[in-house]
Amino acid sequence: METYSISEAAKQINVTVYTLRYYDKEGLLPFVERTANGTRRFKESDIQALKIIECLKATGMPIKEIKQFIDWCGEGDESLQQRYDLFLERKATVKAQMEELKKTMDVIEHKCLYYEKALKAGTEKVHQAAAIVIN
Repeated sequence: METYSISEAAKQINVTVYTLRYYDKEGLLPFVERTANGTRRFKESDIQALKIIECLKATGMPIKEIKQFIDWCGEGDESLQQRYDLFLERKATVKAQMEELKKTMDVIEHKCLYYEKALKAGTEKVHQAAAIVIN
């Protein structure tokens, strides 16, 4: 079975070695094996777990809550409901974030059209009323 050094693992998930060491210190990597001299060796399943950690982090989930998820994973089937509920909550959070981003994109698209028309006309006066709001 192929294993990866900490730097190889970090490269695979596009984080720094420092980040992986921090995750380990925070208890997010209890599954990672170490050699006799203490060197971390990451298996493919560890890389997949790290991808889930990064996914949860990208949703804005605090490290403390990610740690709770990792602990639940270690409990096995008895925590399936908690893990399912956690992902349902994350799904709702991401959906809300996407809605906010869509609103942001709508404003940006509007302003791009505004400036495109103004540039073509060579003046903002084509948008006299709108120019007063916020350019």
